[in-house]
Amino acid sequence: MTQPTALIADDEPLLRDALERMLLRAWPELIIVAQARNGREAIDLFETHRPAICFLDVHMPGITGIEAASHIGRRAHLVFVTAYDQYAVQAFSQGALDYLVKPVEPQRLADTVARLQERLRSAQPALNTEAVLQQLVQSLRLGASAAPLRWIRASIGSTVRLIPTEDVDYLRSDEKYTRVAWRDDNGKPQDAIVRTPLRELIAQLDPAQFAQVHRSAAVNLRAVSHVIRGENETADIHLKGREEVLPVSRSYLHLFRQM
Repeated sequence: MTQPTALIADDEPLLRDALERMLLRAWPELIIVAQARNGREAIDLFETHRPAICFLDVHMPGITGIEAASHIGRRAHLVFVTAYDQYAVQAFSQGALDYLVKPVEPQRLADTVARLQERLRSAQPALNTEAVLQQLVQSLRLGASAAPLRWIRASIGSTVRLIPTEDVDYLRSDEKYTRVAWRDDNGKPQDAIVRTPLRELIAQLDPAQFAQVHRSAAVNLRAVSHVIRGENETADIHLKGREEVLPVSRSYLHLFRQM
């Protein structure tokens, strides 16, 4: 059997590098022939290198991992990588597709590697995923519209962290990025920057838990200590255990009239 080759596609370079390191530990013989930053690049690099295996992040800007997989088809064994989402995992499980959940756990990766090795060893053809992928796209769209965001992927120094939305105190626009203020396992306030614009994040958050209070800010209602009314139909939000004060603009003051 020739030496196995693989492509990794993820829009986060730190996550690409982390998965490559984990794969090389779990499967030393595997050659990572390329890393792609998005779905379009994944397709182009696949056509150039024709790897036997493709690890595709589901949610990438532009062309998604699902769409890239549809182009690749049965020409490679496909493994999807997704941030934890119960609906998405259920959809992958029902489709009998190989998938990894972020953050990737070594044992789960080892199980996936074992299945891939067996398929390559026995010369099994790649799964016919065309019909399953079409169903999966619809399922994930429905799930995304029905289920609120549970994790926010953020860069913190040289690492990437998945922050549970329940640990987030507030979010504020930071030019074209978003500042996420959250608390770690010890309850200590932390800050991180994510590349997703605030308006896109707000659309995915649970409206029963998060409220937009200004065109540049949204707050976790559980983190609010008290609200002080100001002049000209404005207010200030004071947070539990934080010194920051969030402004409430006139358009959103009605949310706090009872507080």
